Amino acid sequence: MLKIAVSACLLGEPIRYDKTGQRDRFITDKLGKYATFVPFCPEHLAFGTPRETIRIVLENEHKKVITVFSKNDVTEAMNEAVEHELRKIQSEPICGIILKSKSPSCGLGSTKYYSGAMSEGKKDGLFAFTCKEHFEDFPIEEEARLIDPWLRENFVMQVFAYHDAMMLRQNIKTMQELVSFHTAYKFLLQSKHEANYRFLGKIVANHAKKSLKETTEAYIALFKQTIAHKGSIGKTVNVLQHMVGFFKKELSSGEKQALHLQIEEFRDEIIPLIAVMSTIEFLAQKYEIHYLLGQKFLNPYPKDLALRSTIQEGK
Repeated sequence: MLKIAVSACLLGEPIRYDKTGQRDRFITDKLGKYATFVPFCPEHLAFGTPRETIRIVLENEHKKVITVFSKNDVTEAMNEAVEHELRKIQSEPICGIILKSKSPSCGLGSTKYYSGAMSEGKKDGLFAFTCKEHFEDFPIEEEARLIDPWLRENFVMQVFAYHDAMMLRQNIKTMQELVSFHTAYKFLLQSKHEANYRFLGKIVANHAKKSLKETTEAYIALFKQTIAHKGSIGKTVNVLQHMVGFFKKELSSGEKQALHLQIEEFRDEIIPLIAVMSTIEFLAQKYEIHYLLGQKFLNPYPKDLALRSTIQEGK
């Protein structure tokens, strides 16, 4: 089962400054079927609940944490709590982090910074900034951005792929397992970054005859970079057209034309991706195209998450 670190208030815990929670039902009800959660909240740890609101103030490019009404400098307590929560999630085999938007600690590009009483724009909260420093090429998002179907689909796909890569690293025993893993991820990797996909193939080929451990580590490092790229309608269309090529002997010219028309309708944002994928999966089952049926691109995460069912999923 996946492990995801999540701002505790998004799990419904009443630990916001006003002793409320802000349960996110996509996280708890949808992802919760497939993941366990590691909750965190530096502000609750540092100041308890309820608590006075805080803000980040810039002084000579240094970040200070100040209570809004009493004007107390609580920077040291906040920094200690950030380090504590960082160590907690680092000690767990997590494959994603979901942060609370606009929070002084957890906002991801949505935290207000101040110079005196004047707003200096929005940046990362203190804990979000620290997570980005320590978790390289890692699935990190805030719940407000996950309302966007495109960002949600990309994030969840990255989380499940990251988990698969970590399981591979933990359990791999033969080079053939690495080959099989790469083969299954071919079209998903192409939909993210074509050049990286090709370089990953060279790593797997292992012409330099490196050890299994060294080859696997090099592969996983680039794999994580590649799945961190956002997909796009254009790259997805390119992959779909490659997949259609597997039916060149099975389909009539009219059937091929109908399938290509469906892909064009997805490209033009008339139909959602799931419509095209369902057709390709049906044809792969009908004609026993096992190579396609084994592709993670068809089912990169459980279908009931329904992340390819809206037209807005693509960009």
